[in-house]
Amino acid sequence: MVQKVSVNGKESASLAGLRAPNNNNPVQDVNSNNMICGAPGSTSPAIIDIAPGDKVGAWWQHVIGGAQFANDPDNPIAPSHHGPVMAYLAKVDNAASAPLNGQKWFKIWEDTFDTSTRKWGVDTMVANKGWTYFNFPTCIAPGQYLLRMELLALHSAKTQGGAQFYQSCAQINVSGSGTFTPSSTVSFPGAYQGNDPGITINIYGPMGQPDNGGKPYAAPGPAPITC
Repeated sequence: MVQKVSVNGKESASLAGLRAPNNNNPVQDVNSNNMICGAPGSTSPAIIDIAPGDKVGAWWQHVIGGAQFANDPDNPIAPSHHGPVMAYLAKVDNAASAPLNGQKWFKIWEDTFDTSTRKWGVDTMVANKGWTYFNFPTCIAPGQYLLRMELLALHSAKTQGGAQFYQSCAQINVSGSGTFTPSSTVSFPGAYQGNDPGITINIYGPMGQPDNGGKPYAAPGPAPITC
């Protein structure tokens, strides 16, 4: 679960500005409403200020507060849960009160699979002790948005329905003078199909390593925008 957001290194309080699930169970039905921001759980009246170009961080942890117990080997996530990490935005009038259903999303960032290092986005997150970082696009128009952070674990994705999705959403206010509006958007649920090649996939190579056989990997959903 994402429990904190950081902007240029300054961390929010725990769950401030977040719509976070109330448990760490994955979503495995791509047609579930829980694909939006996870199972209904934590809400917050806070809205996080972000300027175009800011370094944004999302802190993933096993349970609320961090590790499930001392020396929890699965914190922030079991290291076997290889896969991509992605970020989407949806423009809203009021980020603290906007409904989750019916929003139009566009992808702004993803960390998928590096064929040179054979590392996944989740591997980077684990190495960063739960933090995922990206630079907020410089062209985003000012206003309020929902920021949807998504982690996709592919360790059991060989058969349809085995992929594990984890999502949380942050409530943000974007400043600046950007002018970007997306030419196309996607809906959740609806953006993904269970048999998409980035969702139903065997990531294990001939030697049994989670290296996708050295092949490039394309995450589900649209490509991230470019400014």
